[in-house]
Amino acid sequence: MKTSRNPKTIHQPVAPYVHQLEVTGPNRWLTLSGQLGMSVNNEIPEDPIEQLKLALHNIKLNLDEVEMEISDLTKLVFYLVGEFDTDKRRQVVHDFLDGHLPCTTLIYVVALAAPQFKVEIDAWACKEL
Repeated sequence: MKTSRNPKTIHQPVAPYVHQLEVTGPNRWLTLSGQLGMSVNNEIPEDPIEQLKLALHNIKLNLDEVEMEISDLTKLVFYLVGEFDTDKRRQVVHDFLDGHLPCTTLIYVVALAAPQFKVEIDAWACKEL
């Protein structure tokens, strides 16, 4: 069973996420390697927002492969390089999550594996059996 909480003893989340998600009982866990904003044809958009959309799409495709849903995501870690329009970034993530609130972390880094990459996202998911 997955239980989301925002303890009253700490600040409220500053974006659409929860501070903690506890998993108990028999479950299937999925851990993804960092997903990049790169298509199946190895195309990488120059626009960082388009890379973000593609990286999230790749997460969805990974979930589909194991018959999991967006609602099974428990944690997302966003690694971003350079300037991002904050409002657009938040809207893209909001639309992708469609009301689901996993735990999240956002980190700006100097670089990723290659200079053309502006986004990488780690993801964890859990499905109750």
